[in-house]
Amino acid sequence: MSTYDMYTTPVGRGTWDVPAAGASRFSWEYDDGRQRLLDLYQRGKDKQWDAARRIDWDQRCDSANVTEAGDEYSPIYGSRQWDKLNEPERDELSHHLSSWLFSQFLHGEQGALTVAARIIESVPDIDSKFYAATQAMDEARHVELFSRFMKEKIGMFYPVNPDLAKLLGDALSDSRWDMPYLGMQVLIEGLALAAFGVHRDIARNPLVKQLLAYVMQDEARHVAFGRLALRDYYAQLTTAELADREEFVVEGCYLMRNRFIAREVWERLGYDVAECVEFSENSPTQQAFRQLLFTRIVPCVKDIGLWGPKVQRAYADLGVLAAAGADLDALMRDDEEIAGRVEREHAAELAARKQEVDAAIVTGGEG
Repeated sequence: MSTYDMYTTPVGRGTWDVPAAGASRFSWEYDDGRQRLLDLYQRGKDKQWDAARRIDWDQRCDSANVTEAGDEYSPIYGSRQWDKLNEPERDELSHHLSSWLFSQFLHGEQGALTVAARIIESVPDIDSKFYAATQAMDEARHVELFSRFMKEKIGMFYPVNPDLAKLLGDALSDSRWDMPYLGMQVLIEGLALAAFGVHRDIARNPLVKQLLAYVMQDEARHVAFGRLALRDYYAQLTTAELADREEFVVEGCYLMRNRFIAREVWERLGYDVAECVEFSENSPTQQAFRQLLFTRIVPCVKDIGLWGPKVQRAYADLGVLAAAGADLDALMRDDEEIAGRVEREHAAELAARKQEVDAAIVTGGEG
């Protein structure tokens, strides 16, 4: 079955074309790269993995409760709309929310793949081109992984969220080489990394926890790449040039906040959209979720030097200004450690299962 046949809302069968702008930049300097970026490039090479083999695709996953998280994590849990749903209707809602969430992860990863290719083409430094090449391979693997998960475990797709599409289009169509970095590496990847982390930590399904942990291992490097490259470049810009990029950050952050409202699900299921949006916007659980979503973006924006009054006012309005104090390096180390722990635990589980099977075979033979 074609993916087109699995969308909740029909999407055009042609390509989505974003006009390219700006120069393709070549560098004839092959020796004097920045050591921090070259170290990141080496890590990118060392950490390559095969989604077909590292993920245990035989693990079960119920499409009606993909993450196996509790009902309290539903955006409208406790609302009037939630209370009037019966059990099958709540299962249907869970299925649609999972489809919508992982569809946006998938579409975002294809965007990241395209932006990585654009960075290779447009960035002026050879060390950045080196690392971006490893990121392009990472993003291809993520598209492969999420696409397979969607098809085999969820069985339904949602179209790309309009807010995500707008930010992708804005980042790709800008002629300045740093804008795809800023739009993707800082905003889109930063938000995705935080969202992956939230769902990794609340998921009880081993397959979901596994694939999110492994993807996060890659994404943490990608955000670090954006920080290293942009911090050096933005230190050289004028006040007017920085203000222009801060405007982009502010607009992008509001788009990213709107990306997680799930309006498409409420529309698809025939719920009162305004009521669902209002409830989820004011729900303590969702407000806490939004705080977590910006833990990777806010300190990164501050770190690269885009920390003018307009940016700070926007973060105060979004209720996420306190995230500026988050330790990005510590979060990245945690992502690495959690991925390693998930892998070790799964290997131990497989070994124990094999031991049980071997013992059963021996017992059966003796009988």
